[in-house]
Amino acid sequence: MTVIDGRAVAARVRERVAAEVAELRAVGVRPGLATVLVGEDPASQVYVRMKRKACEEVGIASVHHDLPADTPQSELGALLESLNADPAVSGILLQLPLPAQIDADEMTGTIAAEKDVDGLTPFSAGLLVHGREGLVPCTPAGVMELLAHAEVELEGARAVVIGRSQLVGRPLAQLLLAANATVTQCHSRTRDLAAVCREADVLVSAVGRPATVTADMVREGAVVIDVGMNRTENGLVGDVDFAAVRAKARAITPVPGGVGPMTIAMLLSNTVRAARLQPGAGSTAPIHG
Repeated sequence: MTVIDGRAVAARVRERVAAEVAELRAVGVRPGLATVLVGEDPASQVYVRMKRKACEEVGIASVHHDLPADTPQSELGALLESLNADPAVSGILLQLPLPAQIDADEMTGTIAAEKDVDGLTPFSAGLLVHGREGLVPCTPAGVMELLAHAEVELEGARAVVIGRSQLVGRPLAQLLLAANATVTQCHSRTRDLAAVCREADVLVSAVGRPATVTADMVREGAVVIDVGMNRTENGLVGDVDFAAVRAKARAITPVPGGVGPMTIAMLLSNTVRAARLQPGAGSTAPIHG
């Protein structure tokens, strides 16, 4: 049984990104990430600081826009449009959640697809469904990186994804399909969830509920990826009963230290990819549909 070390894999991704940034800067292209935070949510402030620090460590330019909680939607929209037009900005990250007066879907959709490093715009989702070049959400991309690191053969494998969020479940299912896995997507209305999960060669839980996946739901030798991040009286735990499930799994991710570290690493990777997708980077054409 292997415990997949997300911190180690994330460190390798960051090293790779740093090398790619150096290559781009050598030809006059410096990837830049613009972060936008509306309000003073403490957790969001921490996340943005972590993302900006990570950018600095790999050589990505970082610019931050801090807006008050009562910012009108029109003002936020105007800022995003200005960042879309700024050639120094490769990627735009609008930190969620947003205050109640702002429509998060509309504002996310304002971000240009070629700068959508969170992979959340409808255009980015459409590119993913159609198997076209684009930017995909960071956490699903990180899951795929972990599976590759663990040398999991996805072609022909039975993959079960528990959860259908736009941020993780849906895009991850599309990525697994693109890798030629046979994918079943489960949710709160799935009948006999345990029986469906026992069919999985690869089982991913992304529902945000402790002890969703128990040992009786996992077949011997399955690979189990736990995307859940749940704060409890006993500390941070995932969706999977780790102690019991690890005895049956061929490979499993822990919480913390599994999928979590991959999210920022893949944000950095997406920012470099965005820089290459835009005019002047010289690697490929921008995504304009």
